[in-house]
Amino acid sequence: MSQRKKVVPASQSKSQRQRSQLVLDEDEEDPSFTQVTSSQVQRARENFTSLQIDRKVAEVVQFILIKDQKKIPIRRADVAKHVMKEYKAIYPEVINRVRRTFEQVFGLKLVEIDSKNHIYILINKLEPVQNEPVSMRPGNPKTGLLFVILSVIFMKGGVVKENVVWNTLKKLRVDAGEKHDDFGDVKKVITDEFVRQKYLEYVKIPHTDPVEYEFRWGLRAEKEVSKLKLLEFVGELHDQDPQSWTQQFREASTADNTQRT
Repeated sequence: MSQRKKVVPASQSKSQRQRSQLVLDEDEEDPSFTQVTSSQVQRARENFTSLQIDRKVAEVVQFILIKDQKKIPIRRADVAKHVMKEYKAIYPEVINRVRRTFEQVFGLKLVEIDSKNHIYILINKLEPVQNEPVSMRPGNPKTGLLFVILSVIFMKGGVVKENVVWNTLKKLRVDAGEKHDDFGDVKKVITDEFVRQKYLEYVKIPHTDPVEYEFRWGLRAEKEVSKLKLLEFVGELHDQDPQSWTQQFREASTADNTQRT
């Protein structure tokens, strides 16, 4: 998609032209606004007071928190369009301060899960509660449902056909074809909500007739969920030592070490 540029009248002052150039088209992200040098950011910073920058940091934090309430991944383009606006030139400084705020104030981590499309999520380590396979957290039974599905996928090698998931849930008296008291439309929660939140990938299997789908872990799950904790959860359910699943234990240990670095 080509980027539409606004024409800046020659009669404008140099500072006015620079400011106008920062707001090219709020419907499209300026691909260069984070590709600036530290000296350019410093010069642009002189156009704003410390109080203005503090307020802008607070606005970005609030915007991300609101998005995260529904676990919606945050696009850099949306932050630029709805919050940064004429502050785009100092985006690198603002986003760095936003990261520090989340870590120091909220104990959360802002992570870019898609460097090509610049998509962020807030990380708050999710851990299953042992001995509660479906409703792991009383206030959020969907978390339990999610962990069951992630466990099935992980134990089966990282990818499973959808019928494996549906059959597993049926054994737990959760039928994808029926309305559930806690989850409502189970299939919609799993194939729509969890997918939009990037916890799961729901992918069409090529050359299948009738059409079949398979599940994989999504980008958010890879960043948030401890595979070691998940394996401990599975071990508790089956009354087995997690290390008895040699391959899964090795993968989980490697994945958790990677997450921490």
